[in-house]
Amino acid sequence: MTTADKLAHYVLPTYAQFPVAPVRGEGTLLWDGDGKRYLDFCSGLATCTLGHGENSLSRAIASQAGELIHCCNLYQIDKQADLAKCLVEECLKLPGRVFFSNSGAESNDGLIKLARRFGHARPDTEGRARYEVITFHRSFHGRTLGGIAATGQDKVKEGFDPLLPGFRHLELNDLDSLASSIQPETCAILLEPIQGEGGIHLATGEFLQGIRELCREHDLLLLLDEVQCGLGRTGEMAGWRTIEPGLVPDAVSWAKGLGGGFPIGAFWVSERIVADDKPLFDLMGTGSHGSTFGGNPLACTAGLTVLREVLDQELPQRALEHEKNIRETIADWHHPAITEVRGKGLLLGVGLNPGALPEGDGASIHLSRELATAGLLSPPAGPDTVRLMPPLTVSTAEINEALEIFRQTLTRVCA
Repeated sequence: MTTADKLAHYVLPTYAQFPVAPVRGEGTLLWDGDGKRYLDFCSGLATCTLGHGENSLSRAIASQAGELIHCCNLYQIDKQADLAKCLVEECLKLPGRVFFSNSGAESNDGLIKLARRFGHARPDTEGRARYEVITFHRSFHGRTLGGIAATGQDKVKEGFDPLLPGFRHLELNDLDSLASSIQPETCAILLEPIQGEGGIHLATGEFLQGIRELCREHDLLLLLDEVQCGLGRTGEMAGWRTIEPGLVPDAVSWAKGLGGGFPIGAFWVSERIVADDKPLFDLMGTGSHGSTFGGNPLACTAGLTVLREVLDQELPQRALEHEKNIRETIADWHHPAITEVRGKGLLLGVGLNPGALPEGDGASIHLSRELATAGLLSPPAGPDTVRLMPPLTVSTAEINEALEIFRQTLTRVCA
């Protein structure tokens, strides 16, 4: 049986998969079982920060696996302490505490639980616990029941009702609508500074500033989902700082690029004083949250190795240099099928004109499939956006090769 046959026979059909089956990788390159070579500008959906194959990450994982793979959180884990210190002092440079999970969805569930705890600690004027979290259309916050309730896309909710109550979705960058929508039960605002799965849409600096002021005025938490845009990919370790450098959130979630492909997530909670002169992070005290695998020695070794490479090799700055090259090259094409390039650093979305492509509303999926056939893995994000998200270690030559494949494929498809 082929890989496709076995997947169809034994695995739940939850993914609409492209006919590509990688078996080996090296840097930005992947090969399938037949030896076909691909440029990986998906990088595990912005996850494989350092690329593939034998590198500092694979060596660190192998070494740690020979010493200690897992130790539960009933005991102290030195690598977990080191990784939390790096996230707080070198990545965010904001005081607070970190909880480790296994995925972005789990990290966002942690933010939702934090918001509920905050709403109990700071009830409304009638003494009732606040619980509502405002999120935004086209957002994506994970596939758990909490994550899909928070997500502003109907397609992920179908058939899973009744959903977790306490969420409303508004239009991104509409500050007036947001201001008029805050209710007595509202306790937090959750958003992706750069929406990933929704099509690479950015919050504006003015909108982020406005949210911060509304949070101060109404005593709300500002929660940032940086699962896809955080930890260097956008040109800053804190993705929101590429848009609004002075913003100070109350909590931030991470995953994806944190482990470079090894499963790990995390969320940070600030020291904001919230009740009885206690900091916000104190609301998530002993017994309030937990994870069997979260923050184990192997996962934290992976996270530490990735962050050290990103910081020491100045990969965020390289991401900005690559962005400039990509934008200038695509602009020079003057291609009628391309409407714009959105995003920051190496989290970029190429907007497509459905009228110029044969599949109309399915243009992004059709183009992604054709790109894969041509040797470039570039995933869709919504009906009219194709993403460019290579490893942060990608070379200029690989960027240029990928863009030429993109140009030639787009021209052929349009013809």
